[in-house]
Amino acid sequence: MLDIKTYQNKKVLVLGLGMSGVNAARLLNSLGAMVTVNDKQKFDDNKAAQALLADGIKVITGSHPVELLDEHFELMVKNPGIPYSNPMVQRALALKLPIITEPELAYQISDSDWIAVTGSNGKTTTTTLIGLMLNEAGQTAYDAGNIGIPASQVAQKATAEDTIVAELSSFQLCGIRTLHPHIAVLTNIYEAHLDWHGDREHYVAAKMRITMNQTADDYFVMNWDLPEMHELAKQSQAQIVPFSRTGVTGARAQLQAGWLCFDGERIMKAEDLQIPGTHNIENALAAIAAAKLAGVDNASIQAVLGRFSGVKHRIQYVQTINGRKFYNDSKATNVEAASVAINAFKQPIVLLAGGLDRHLSMADLIPLVQEHVRAMVTFGETAPLMNAVAEKAGVPYQQTKNVKTAVPLAYAASESGDVVLLSPAAASWDQFPNFEIRGDVFIDAVKTLAESEEA
Repeated sequence: MLDIKTYQNKKVLVLGLGMSGVNAARLLNSLGAMVTVNDKQKFDDNKAAQALLADGIKVITGSHPVELLDEHFELMVKNPGIPYSNPMVQRALALKLPIITEPELAYQISDSDWIAVTGSNGKTTTTTLIGLMLNEAGQTAYDAGNIGIPASQVAQKATAEDTIVAELSSFQLCGIRTLHPHIAVLTNIYEAHLDWHGDREHYVAAKMRITMNQTADDYFVMNWDLPEMHELAKQSQAQIVPFSRTGVTGARAQLQAGWLCFDGERIMKAEDLQIPGTHNIENALAAIAAAKLAGVDNASIQAVLGRFSGVKHRIQYVQTINGRKFYNDSKATNVEAASVAINAFKQPIVLLAGGLDRHLSMADLIPLVQEHVRAMVTFGETAPLMNAVAEKAGVPYQQTKNVKTAVPLAYAASESGDVVLLSPAAASWDQFPNFEIRGDVFIDAVKTLAESEEA
């Protein structure tokens, strides 16, 4: 960790808590800043705020009072999930107050090399694979960021000999200024979070901020199967390292005759991957490219890809009940992610889908449901939209209250040899604080079902 003096006696407002806000507040406090934390959750129910107050940090809870910004702050560290349309953020912008997110703060105190990963889908799996590959090769790598581990926490322990492998969301990237990864990875770009960003153009611009500080000495790993990437690459000063599952000319990491290759060298057979689906071939290729650029040997890459069975909530195998395999893909918060999961299986699927209604079209699911899905169980705000998908695909469906009640209905609609897949194609916030809790509820419901079947 670098011993920076930037924040000594500087008034800083941390807006919104969660793990990133708590760690940012504590780090700033240790750096000598005069920290005020503002979180909308009431104090009596806010354990994070209570803990920070016990540390001697000023906390204001229960609302976001715009007049708080009249106290002459010099910086705002914003929770990534809070949109720029928020009145507090709008007021900060009007005052020309610098606004950053927690990964930017982490980078400012870090003396480690960074590998940063973003994309609409696949970034958690790719981040995890890269970290595992580096550690398998004898290096020391720490996963951080949107993967669920605050970067500011990791940056305080990682040394100059270590590597931080950071998953960065578009929300986080909007708040970076100096963050400069030596290797950046962009897995793909589809339509996502348009309610937050306003339109696709702003969403893409946010993703491309991952490379904005890179130079010709750095690397930008990009998905060459998407024509859009060829144009976006022109915005980067880094060396472009393309990967391709379909054999696009010029890709350094690609699938060739069933083999995962880098610079024409065969590394391992794609069929030996432990994670299902063509999308995971892409994730593996992106991870291979980053790992090879970081000096990882082929044997270490092979070892990781040969045993890695998936990230929790990402097409995660749960268990088999009377011939039905249950998979948790709760992190599929958009149509593209759910499409990837549906395409990952050759067996008939009973699909559990629904969640927050962002007023986005579900039409792209119709042909996939028609081809792969035996039956659907729907829930949440988007249940009517999912019901319409099933009707247009000619697939039977049932609507229920939530994920928990959906599990026994899905089991009843399935047959031995089927896959029962939770892939909601929608965010969780209509019924759950996050997709992790939604996935955990699904896992618990499957376990309860298994126990009842054994009784």
